[in-house]
Amino acid sequence: MNFGILIPIVLFVCITYSIKVCVDAMVRKRMVNAGGSAELIDALLRDEEQRRRHSSLRWGIVLLSLALGFGLIQWFGWTEVTPGLIAVLAGATGLGNLVFFAISRRLG
Repeated sequence: MNFGILIPIVLFVCITYSIKVCVDAMVRKRMVNAGGSAELIDALLRDEEQRRRHSSLRWGIVLLSLALGFGLIQWFGWTEVTPGLIAVLAGATGLGNLVFFAISRRLG
């Protein structure tokens, strides 16, 4: 594995995520200091928590469906990258997103 390429990519992702977290915290602080109503702040915090839970649910379902796609590929014994193999993985990802959509509509 070429760490000369991997390390800058991971560093970029970490810096980008750090900036996002700081900006989100500053926005929340300004909203609280601006004298917004307690109901508005409570609604925003509940919405953020729900988005965080839905994000975890989405990635869990998508990764599970991708794992099933890779399991199918292993089960069929495909060893070369072909359009069919890519279609199985794309279909598994799409199926995972559709399952998430159906579950989030029921939760929501």
